[in-house]
Amino acid sequence: MKIIQTIEAMQAMAYKLKRQGGSIGFVPTMGALHAGHASLVRRARRENDVVVVSLFVNPLQFGPKEDFKKYPRTAAKDLLLLKREKVDVAFIPSVQQMVPTGFSTQIRVPSLDGVLEGAFRPGHFQGVATIVTKLFNLVQPTRAYFGEKDYQQVRVIRRMTEDLNMPVRLVACPTVREDDGLAMSSRNRTLSRRERDEAVKIHQALFLGRELISQKIMLDSRRLVKRLSQIFANVPGSRVDYIAVVDPETLAPMKKIRRPALLAMAVRLGKTRLIDNIVIP
Repeated sequence: MKIIQTIEAMQAMAYKLKRQGGSIGFVPTMGALHAGHASLVRRARRENDVVVVSLFVNPLQFGPKEDFKKYPRTAAKDLLLLKREKVDVAFIPSVQQMVPTGFSTQIRVPSLDGVLEGAFRPGHFQGVATIVTKLFNLVQPTRAYFGEKDYQQVRVIRRMTEDLNMPVRLVACPTVREDDGLAMSSRNRTLSRRERDEAVKIHQALFLGRELISQKIMLDSRRLVKRLSQIFANVPGSRVDYIAVVDPETLAPMKKIRRPALLAMAVRLGKTRLIDNIVIP
């Protein structure tokens, strides 16, 4: 596995691969890798000649009161995982290279970035879209792989690539879960033992919501949200940021639930904020 740490070297590698005519599969990450990331890498490995994985904690997607400095950084372990998965290139740029002094360009997808996560994290998706665009320019991927746990992120990036005619195919991959249903996330490791036990209720709430909708027992979104919120009412230290039922394409809220629908939520357990979703097809 080749480790690249400069923009210039990554560009040179990408141009070389393009001239050779091979396909490039790209998995952008913020490190702190887990089995969910590994599943993205494996699919990229199956579908491409070369696999590139970036490890970059993007400061632009963190708000002023968020955990940029505390975000887990486990580069040594990450590189071991990437070697085991037979990754060809690990791209590890510095913040100064990606966001140098004077950097001022921003990319927004306003039709999708102001709801759900965007309502609670203003500027988050602007930061995501800007850095993903820069990574696409540097890596020149044929296909880029993202997990559906970050459903809104996938929708924002897909809209961006379509609107700007970026020559990359976006591949959305199913959420990878722990045995008890909790969606795998780099932030899970910050949960206390008690919080980890309580976190499974997020998946349980999504599963219940799906059943209530699928069985047509509760098709009024206000009633459904109230019912699911009750699951967290007696969980010490928990706070529901949102539980929402929206259109899977536009992310517009649904008052009366019609299929297809996306049920999404964000819940805080202590100092850790977790998100998850489920699509009712």
